[in-house]
Amino acid sequence: MNVPRLEKELGIEVYATRSVGIGGRIRQFPEDFIVEEVLLDGSKATVEPKTGSSLTGRGRYLVCVLVKRNWDTLLATRAIAKQLDISQERIQIAGIKDANALTVQHISISRTMPEQISSVKIKDITLYPLRFSNEKIHSKMLLGNQFHITIREITHSSAKIEQQIENVQNELKNTGGVPNFFGHQRFGTKRVITHLVGKHIVKGSWEKAALTYLAKPSQFEHPESRQARQQLLETRDFAQAFHSFPFQLRQERMMLSHLAKHPRDFVGAFRRLPTKLCQLFVQAYQSYLFNKFVSERIKRGISLNEIQKGDYAVKVDNQSCLALPIVGFKQPLSSGTQGEIEREILEEENLTPEQFHISLIPQISAAGRLRSALMPIKDLFLTKPSTDSVNPSKRKVELSFMLGKGSYATVVLREFMKTRNPVTAGF
Repeated sequence: MNVPRLEKELGIEVYATRSVGIGGRIRQFPEDFIVEEVLLDGSKATVEPKTGSSLTGRGRYLVCVLVKRNWDTLLATRAIAKQLDISQERIQIAGIKDANALTVQHISISRTMPEQISSVKIKDITLYPLRFSNEKIHSKMLLGNQFHITIREITHSSAKIEQQIENVQNELKNTGGVPNFFGHQRFGTKRVITHLVGKHIVKGSWEKAALTYLAKPSQFEHPESRQARQQLLETRDFAQAFHSFPFQLRQERMMLSHLAKHPRDFVGAFRRLPTKLCQLFVQAYQSYLFNKFVSERIKRGISLNEIQKGDYAVKVDNQSCLALPIVGFKQPLSSGTQGEIEREILEEENLTPEQFHISLIPQISAAGRLRSALMPIKDLFLTKPSTDSVNPSKRKVELSFMLGKGSYATVVLREFMKTRNPVTAGF
């Protein structure tokens, strides 16, 4: 079955299932894609959290529920910090959530009182104070995310939709889940450049990295943004670009303000960005390589749910599961056949793991780690097809499921939908 070109650019080159998909579209409305965070202690961030008159606990951190609608996580925490007149570093999260969605997550804010939270007034952002704690929110607290998703604009008959869904479900049961690909959000879909920026950073090509981030246009972004990028690509005039780039391209304008004064200091320009964003560039390139490792293993007919000689294994729900390396300067490659696959791909990239130690900005270096190759889908539930009232003569399906931390709902959805164009389908 043909995989869209865009997904191949992300290293996602195969499907786990052979059954025909139902097509359709996600994210017509933010409420069509709801993400609720679940912590290891069982705490679940819900769209309408229960809040009492008094807060429990003691400590320097105020734990809150953050509900955001169509907001990037880092931009949301930045906006909150600005209204509270504090450093963004005082706000901690367990994980980054989808931007084009309605998402709910825990955050902690140091040295802040509930009455200050009530003063935060930002469109499509709501904060609910929960408790005080001596421990800040961090990634090791995260268990996973609960997803509630509506697929709209399905053109098939209800009977055909049900049959195709059943076929995919049966295949997924037999394989034990789906490949644990890093999904579309890790790279962007309207402008797929995050891993390319990371690749240039890792290879020390800072000018290429900067121009890729700033000046590589996409046919899917807003025409004003596309035109500004195209003009910069042609002129290399950073001062002019600073004035012509749309205000909403905040991160790009931060870099351009530096380059307008120091046009050859590309490393300095990246230092103007939030450290977390620069880390995401490098991590996106790691993610691309991981996706390539998984895809090539599947293409060679090697199982993801059977551990072979030379493979790594990790514990997932007290069971040993195949794991593949996320390349980094401390993470050895696999041995055996899987190791051969990994070395071949790195040779094609002209890359060594040691290059992920980035001396000019050490804090964005990537040590690497292991990641399970298969993603179990917990509590999967799909409704029967029904009339899509906002798209006459078409149908919709609602589904909910739980994924472990670091796994992507779109990787599950692509198996059921098998869309030809991930951008127009809302991915």
